[in-house]
Amino acid sequence: MRPGPLRIAHRGMPRAFIENTVPSFRAAISARADGIELDVHATSDGVVIVHHDEVVPGVGEIARTPWNALRDHELAPGIGIPTLEEVCQLVDERTELFVEIKGAGIEQPVLDVLRGHRGRVAIHSFDHALIRRIAASGSSYRLGLLLEGDVSAAAELMRAQGAIDLWPEQSIVTEALIRDVQGMGGRVIAWTVNDGSVARRLAALGIDGLCTDDVRLLDAR
Repeated sequence: MRPGPLRIAHRGMPRAFIENTVPSFRAAISARADGIELDVHATSDGVVIVHHDEVVPGVGEIARTPWNALRDHELAPGIGIPTLEEVCQLVDERTELFVEIKGAGIEQPVLDVLRGHRGRVAIHSFDHALIRRIAASGSSYRLGLLLEGDVSAAAELMRAQGAIDLWPEQSIVTEALIRDVQGMGGRVIAWTVNDGSVARRLAALGIDGLCTDDVRLLDAR
């Protein structure tokens, strides 16, 4: 019997805690998420941090800001912006780490941090050229492409970029897409699935993973 799809916590548990923060990731681990998905940028001095947007309100653009100007910034009382290294230490080998690279051209600093992580890691991005560069470097990590539009030639695009995983927006997932990607040894991981009926439909199609804001919503999948 085929196991159910992976339950992947989208930026932790943002319905309970601020997304992309240590409390959010801890909550996802406590809820037994099969994986944790997060977003990364790099500061002007090369520190890889976990944050969704390229700008931190009240501070400025991450790529133009040194880490010491962000280190003590609080998103809420007592909650700061974590580094990727800090999250790697938190996650350790307890669950798979899915890293979305958002910052432009920061693949090498990200790879440098991940090199010391003992657990399972997969990397994905909307920047397909960045994924292609990582693939060309000989990296052994699973690489994935994010898509939210036409998926008719997804398998060909994945081969061209050296990707093995596909991250489509949940509404564009089809059985044919899943079959094509799985046929080349890849995984299809849909985002962002916060509805039980959608989760059941995708599971019935054979989806490999569901990225959600609250993994508890998928307990009855």
